Amino acid sequence: MLRRVPLTVCLVALAAALVAGMLVAIGVGSVNIRLAETWDIVTGRPGDPVNAKIIWEYRIPRVLLAALAGAGLSVAGAVLQALVTNPLADPYVLGVSSGASAGAVLVMTLGSAAAGGLGVSSAAFAGAMLAALVVFALGQRRGRLTPTRLVLSGVAVGYVLLAATSYLQLQADPEELRKVMFWMLGSVAGAQWGHLPAVAVAVLACTAGLVLYGRRLNALITGEEPATALGVDVRRARAGLLVVSSLLTGTVVAVAGGIGFVGLMVPHLVRMAFGTDHRRLLPLATLVGALYMVLVDLLSRTVDRPAELPLGIFTAVFGAPFFVWLLRREER
Repeated sequence: MLRRVPLTVCLVALAAALVAGMLVAIGVGSVNIRLAETWDIVTGRPGDPVNAKIIWEYRIPRVLLAALAGAGLSVAGAVLQALVTNPLADPYVLGVSSGASAGAVLVMTLGSAAAGGLGVSSAAFAGAMLAALVVFALGQRRGRLTPTRLVLSGVAVGYVLLAATSYLQLQADPEELRKVMFWMLGSVAGAQWGHLPAVAVAVLACTAGLVLYGRRLNALITGEEPATALGVDVRRARAGLLVVSSLLTGTVVAVAGGIGFVGLMVPHLVRMAFGTDHRRLLPLATLVGALYMVLVDLLSRTVDRPAELPLGIFTAVFGAPFFVWLLRREER
């Protein structure tokens, strides 16, 4: 039934749900703030100075980064699934996450000098892009990018980078190792206002461009020959989509660490509920992914408060059963 609902109505409803979820997430934490006071502070009205500082300096950047991370990974997942024409695909199948982890862990364990003076986020992004380039080079056959070869190349590169990351962890002391493991499982605990502009620009610009590219994405999922018959340059389209999905994943992983299953689960749920038209799928997946990560982050800091758990634990708890169900559904 949702497929027949106008896109504007769906977008407004999901946007309202996202705003409500973000308000709840801003007010709830180790220090709970009443919803009415949270609304007053967010809208610029006077409130308790301590609560205002908590909200503006810690909660809002964190919630916004979680929303952007969920949106970026969801869009990247939808693009990758169209790229390899497989609903079981995930952004991390490209090895981009492993590349980002290797770059970040290199700086955490050996210092910025080992990465040419780059910081953790910069090294993570550089590692993600380098991994994407290697996968892109290996995924071609006679100058053409093939989906199966691309996936196999991503898996192979990912395992090599995972081995390198494991070796680097052996060089870390216990305190460094704890930070490394927490980062690799994903966290937005260290969110700052300075992290948001680059992620927001990447997510919004890529999503807007991909929505405009929606007709070609729709043609691409029908197969190489039908897409070519419809006038799509399949080789160029796949190369461009690989770059965009790698850029989105690398940007998110660089600031939020490794968060799995979001790019697999959200696009598939949106596709089942709202249809397969990418002009409709991509904006809806953006909002659903943002809301999902805001709620997951809320769980990560309230389940065992005042302690905090990595995001990857919850996304795996929700995503792994979904993946098994999806496999059984595909078999049937």
